[in-house]
Amino acid sequence: MKKLITILASVIISFANAQAYKGKGDTKFQVGSSFQSGGSGIHVSTDLGIGENMSYGFVASYLLKVSEGNISNVKFGDRFDCKARFNANIGNVLGLDKKMDVYPGLDLGLKNFGAHLGFRYFFTQGFGLYTEAGIPLAKYDSNVQGFEEYNNQFVFQIGASFNL
Repeated sequence: MKKLITILASVIISFANAQAYKGKGDTKFQVGSSFQSGGSGIHVSTDLGIGENMSYGFVASYLLKVSEGNISNVKFGDRFDCKARFNANIGNVLGLDKKMDVYPGLDLGLKNFGAHLGFRYFFTQGFGLYTEAGIPLAKYDSNVQGFEEYNNQFVFQIGASFNL
C-alpha cells in the first residue's frame, strides 16, 4: 500500500510540473505520423526556444505509404521533405495551462514555403502529445502534377513530443 501511495504521489507531482514551452533554451523533439491525400508517413521535428514566445526548428518527413498511381515509380525525392521553421509559442499569451502550447509558424522546405499550426500537451515533464496541420503558401513550381503533389499539399500530423 505504501508503494502504491508513493507512486501515485510521484505521478501527481510530475503532472503538476509539466510545462509545454519554457522559453529561451527550451528544446523539443517530436516524432509522429503524417497524413495527406494519397499517402501517409513519418514526421520528425525539433524546436529550439530562442525567446519567451519564439522558437525555430527543423522538420523531416518521409511518406511510407503511397496510394496513388504506380507506386514503384515513386522516387525517394518524391517521398522526402525537409524544412526549417519558425514558431510563435503563444500558449501563455492565450492564458492556457502551462501543460499546453499553441504554436503557429512558417516553414521553408525543399518543396514549398508554408505555414503550420500546432498544439502540444505535456502529461509529464518530459513527455506529451502533439498535433499539427500544415499548408503550402507558395509552391516552388506552380504547375505541380502527379508525384510532385506529395509533400506539397495540406498535411496533418499527430505523435509524441519530448522535452530534451
